[in-house]
Amino acid sequence: MNKRRKAMPITFKRFAAIDFETADYGRDSACSVSIVIAEKGKISEQKSFLIRPPRRDFIFSYLHGIYWEDVAKQPGFADLWPKIKKHLDKVEFIAAHNASFDRGVLHACCAMTGAVPPDVEYLCTMKLARRLWGVYPTKLSDVCRYFGIPLKHHDAKSDAIACAKIVLEALEKGIPADSFLGKKLFATKALRHEENKSLSSFVSWWLKDRKQWRAYRPYRRKLFLWCRKV
Repeated sequence: MNKRRKAMPITFKRFAAIDFETADYGRDSACSVSIVIAEKGKISEQKSFLIRPPRRDFIFSYLHGIYWEDVAKQPGFADLWPKIKKHLDKVEFIAAHNASFDRGVLHACCAMTGAVPPDVEYLCTMKLARRLWGVYPTKLSDVCRYFGIPLKHHDAKSDAIACAKIVLEALEKGIPADSFLGKKLFATKALRHEENKSLSSFVSWWLKDRKQWRAYRPYRRKLFLWCRKV
């Protein structure tokens, strides 16, 4: 039985759940976005936009059902950004399922148009489902099935609403800190990497004598594998 990580209860007044759909493999090819705002423990507003991506190539139409013809006359990201930004103002964090993807899309689109993305934390509901409830697999459809949340997968509006509801499910238990994609987590990982390198260097120095190294030959691989895991 998997041990659950201790939750760090957080309190907040307002957060946004976001979902992007993209036309191709480029993170700057957003063709749809939906933003859901939750305040005081319930969903308060929702807004969706179709976006004209910078290229006509649509690879993922089979997933989301959006084609170039659907967005050819829609505004591009630069024109929509003031409206999107308005909905993201004053939120304490942005939630998304597999948040690194949606954050990457938002940042790529902002970089392409010269916009400045919001400086907020991102909560990943995929990580949240694993750490808090031990849900595996953790595709959005799996987590929604676990909670009985209605879902039309790869529809931006449905995905964003489902993401917001997953966060609201976590309010009573508290949200584990490492469900966020925060700078502190990256710093912790970097520190751990440096510690591993130092430990490996120490072991190499300790066994630098060739005779001693031969004597430990049966254990070398296990020793270095252990160093990488520490």
